[in-house]
Amino acid sequence: MTNPTAPTQKVLMIDASNSYYKLNRYSVGDFFGPVDLGIHLAHKYNSLNVGVGLLAGSIFPGSNRLIFTGVSPSWHGFYISSMGGAGLVFDNLGINMFSIVGKSYTPSILYLNRNHGEDIELELLPVRRREVWNTGRGGVYAVMEKAMEHFGHRYENDPRVLAAGPASMFTDFGGIASAPIRNGELTYVDTWAGRGGFGSKMLQEHGIVGIIYGGTHVDEDFRDRNVADQWFQDKYNKKLAAKDIEATTKYRFDPNFDTGGTLGVNYATINERIIAFNYKSIYMPKDERLKIHNDFILNHYLKQFNEETIKPKQQKNCGEPCAAVCKKMNGKFKKDYEPYQTMGPLCGIFDQRAAELLNHHADTLGFDAISVGGVLAWLMECLHEGLLKPEDLGVKDVPVFSPEKFNVVEDSMHNAKLGIALLDQMTIEGGAIDLSHGARKFGRRLARKKGVAILDRFVYIAFAREGWVVPNQYWTPGAMSPMAIMGKYYMNYGKEFIPPRELGRENGRRMVKELMMDNTGVCRFHRAWAEDIMPDIIGSLYGLKDQFLKSLLLTASRINSRNASIFWESERSIDFVHTFLMKKRDEDGVQDVDLEQWLQRFEDNKKSAALDFWYEIHKGIHETLSEFK
Repeated sequence: MTNPTAPTQKVLMIDASNSYYKLNRYSVGDFFGPVDLGIHLAHKYNSLNVGVGLLAGSIFPGSNRLIFTGVSPSWHGFYISSMGGAGLVFDNLGINMFSIVGKSYTPSILYLNRNHGEDIELELLPVRRREVWNTGRGGVYAVMEKAMEHFGHRYENDPRVLAAGPASMFTDFGGIASAPIRNGELTYVDTWAGRGGFGSKMLQEHGIVGIIYGGTHVDEDFRDRNVADQWFQDKYNKKLAAKDIEATTKYRFDPNFDTGGTLGVNYATINERIIAFNYKSIYMPKDERLKIHNDFILNHYLKQFNEETIKPKQQKNCGEPCAAVCKKMNGKFKKDYEPYQTMGPLCGIFDQRAAELLNHHADTLGFDAISVGGVLAWLMECLHEGLLKPEDLGVKDVPVFSPEKFNVVEDSMHNAKLGIALLDQMTIEGGAIDLSHGARKFGRRLARKKGVAILDRFVYIAFAREGWVVPNQYWTPGAMSPMAIMGKYYMNYGKEFIPPRELGRENGRRMVKELMMDNTGVCRFHRAWAEDIMPDIIGSLYGLKDQFLKSLLLTASRINSRNASIFWESERSIDFVHTFLMKKRDEDGVQDVDLEQWLQRFEDNKKSAALDFWYEIHKGIHETLSEFK
């Protein structure tokens, strides 16, 4: 029951089947943000929940992320995905969240507008989704254009559009895209709630192909810079802006590496830890991996990025004022590490022109870029090894999938064009690559028909019977952990060796910190200060610091109580961990008794050792995230 004296979070409950809506209120203290409230709604209504944190619209940089929660159609468990900057316009609706249940009888664009009043205007516009996807810029961008064309004139201030593409119709891992609108014009700085398949959920379960929202409402958001500066001065001996600039150096420009952004800094520092050719690089000797990094990355892929993006300062923000300016651009192409890694080196692509072509096509179709890149790399290796024939996948070519005699420009473009052909087979009626139930089920079907060697080359994390996700692109056991939510940074992804039981504990602690960021709607690029000071800010503004901290542990425990993680199903997934352990001893010179013991166990019986390693991580997670210890 809502406490009448407590501040509340306002949730617009929308039934897409009949356009009925109502406003519910939830007390701050019972729930602190879009994640803990999202869990409550998702398990009660199987709803798609979209909302902002308590600090949206405030002066705190990075506080305007839009948070999506619900039961994921691809992960098959509760999931959280977030989108940069889109919460700033959302704040103009004067609500904290909307929650969609029911399904529109025809695919529709949902219109939300609060224009100088207490009520939010709501309308569903039926559209022919395939026709829309084939107009203008195409795919998700065409949905944004259609929404603006029909509704844009109704807004006094620039609105924002959330869009799903063909991937959301044909697969279980379609993402949700959006781009800031400036003076009525759609920009190229697209932002994504990519992980978890919420585009597929929005379209397949609710019949919504796009959502346009905005308004004129002005909340009493925290805007007192003097007070904020004093908080930061007391804690860091620096004002808010100075501390934030220091914390976001990597994402803006790091003079230590003469580059910036996730793509620039990660590729400048990854060295022999490079992941390429569908993870086949993990089997290569160190000098061969260093050669790939030097010849293909430093002297070409990264060099192009630095010359075309960093030096001319082609950089934008996600839609809110922010010193990080993390959106690194080259004309209409936005460059982030993980999409340009999975649809880059992982697919045997080391040239920016080729990577731009493939990434843009995947984005237009509305895919989760990390997962689809992992699927493409897997299928490419199967073609290269002859495990699958081109006609099995509806294509005509096989990739160039070895660093030996690799032509960095021509072969990269060849692989990118093959990747585009494979993407098209995933998103057409009767296509050869049926991902309607996900890549894991597709892989199992292929394995039954053509042999388990096909599935053994697919690196993914399994959850429940059909859930799956391609891991984050770091060669470390943490990225393959049996957490209740994976594919995000709810785990330790450092490069050091940590015994598996302790790694599980580290993962649990990391999850709590990341939940703090997501539940307050703050971008993790600002975590260097936000994780530290956010409880104090909530305490100062709401007087609920202790309750806030307890709620994070409870939320993590609730999510973990539904942890249905499955042991690594493919040999390549096991080898991903095993080769990391060998690298730590043989290349990095780590002398550790636990490491030696695990390597001996892997040598004696690889699969048995891997299962024990996996379970030790699992135990550490449960030890940390148990509500009652």
